[in-house]
Amino acid sequence: MSMTLSRINASAATLTKNRTEQSVVPASGMCVTCVDGCIGMCEIGKSAYRGHEVIYPQPFGVITTAAEKTYPVDYSHFNIMGGAVGAQGVEADSDKAIFPAVNLEVAFGHDNGIRFRRPWIIPGIGSTDIAKNNWEGLAIGAALAGTGLTIGENVVGMDMQAVINGRVTDTVDLKRRVKLYKDHQQDGYGAIVVQANIEDTRLGTQEYAIEKLGVECVELKWGQGAKNIGGEVKIRDLKKAQVLYERGYMVLPNPTDPNVIEEFHRGSFKEFERHSRVGMVTEESFARRIKELRKAGAKYIFLKTGAYRPADLARAIVFASRYKLDLLTVDGAGGGTGMSPWRMMNEWGIPPVYLHSLLYQYAKRISDKGEYLPALAVAGGFTFEDQIFKGLALGAPFVKLVGMARAPIAAAMVGKTIGRTIDDRQVPVYIERFGCSREEIFVTAGKLRQEMGNEAFEKVPTGALGLYTYYERLDQGLRQLMAGSRKFALKYISRDDIAALTREAAEISGIQYITDVDRDEVEKIFGK
Repeated sequence: MSMTLSRINASAATLTKNRTEQSVVPASGMCVTCVDGCIGMCEIGKSAYRGHEVIYPQPFGVITTAAEKTYPVDYSHFNIMGGAVGAQGVEADSDKAIFPAVNLEVAFGHDNGIRFRRPWIIPGIGSTDIAKNNWEGLAIGAALAGTGLTIGENVVGMDMQAVINGRVTDTVDLKRRVKLYKDHQQDGYGAIVVQANIEDTRLGTQEYAIEKLGVECVELKWGQGAKNIGGEVKIRDLKKAQVLYERGYMVLPNPTDPNVIEEFHRGSFKEFERHSRVGMVTEESFARRIKELRKAGAKYIFLKTGAYRPADLARAIVFASRYKLDLLTVDGAGGGTGMSPWRMMNEWGIPPVYLHSLLYQYAKRISDKGEYLPALAVAGGFTFEDQIFKGLALGAPFVKLVGMARAPIAAAMVGKTIGRTIDDRQVPVYIERFGCSREEIFVTAGKLRQEMGNEAFEKVPTGALGLYTYYERLDQGLRQLMAGSRKFALKYISRDDIAALTREAAEISGIQYITDVDRDEVEKIFGK
């Protein structure tokens, strides 16, 4: 069995493949026989004529991406433990301890004033086309489900209709994104969060969101699990590239250079790259920014960090504790929703289980000293209820939420696509077996119509139905897993609700190896 963990010279992400697909050198990823005369289908070959363009996943703008690298330990290396005795959070009665009785609500923040119906949040989805084109479904679906949604970095800077005179005074896109969510919130559940990077901070994005749009939650961003550089997108319009350059972004090649402009018009290249700057974290600047946001009226302040080295994770949790933040999200390596460099996404950073295990260790150190600890969220490739349970258990009792981005986007995109087929009266056979209308296809439609009323329901886009229905599946699946573990509220989930399947997973995480679980209790049962 090959121990190569990476696929390093051909991928669907870069639209490349090896000529000798069955015979590839493990160390380099090259074809065993590289033939003079090959047109260059592999990543080396494509790089020979498209250069830096091949760094990024393609086709840009209509995809989300995640690493193909196989990590030595991941969440599949743990199993969920069930039990046959008792119940926590409900009376130990077979007629009462049923899975619909499981309570998935979570409250967090310094005053426990943020309430979610389900323990997950969509972390920063920002200025990428994939986010903008699916925002209607994401915002409405998340709001109806009573969960959180974060407006990611660079949304204001990328808004060509925004009014910016050094600092932003009016927007179209950010205003729309906030309004879509807030207009569909139910009974105060959920939260819309506005994130900021260096460029956003310089533009005053969060102050504008707080003062003009009534946003209560803001998030500082140190990075993400997909890359260790700032956010990037591709721009196909010269004028837009020039506006972004004037707004202070790094745009490559320089769109104001006459030679570059001539090359662009000649068709030598078709896309500009817009990059954000990397942050330079210091405690002094961090403390100053927290003070500024509180003075501006921010009710809740979050921090999002990525798969950086352990010292930076330590800084993140210590600063979040010291300055009384409300949520710290820690995003493990391997996933992305934008244009993260493909090799970087695969080969950089600390993978989720490793990073989240360190997070638990650091959180316990702070908690054991009796110091303030914000709610924690973990992210990095979560998609289904079993992974959500494992993420909450690995970090229990400190982790309150799981962050997911690619999976919710996929659900919203599928819902949107199905809506188009319904409108065109061309529902695919695979879906047509369920019916040809929204009510027949989306299993939650009837319940939503009853709750919302006909008029309001008819305005809900199918992208939102897709996300809401996906969340409904996660909801029931998580309730079933928790009921099987006899945990009828999130606060009862503990680290011994999962077991490590390998010694290595046990060593990294501190979770017991599966045959060591309950050892003391077993001895008591045998009467030793």
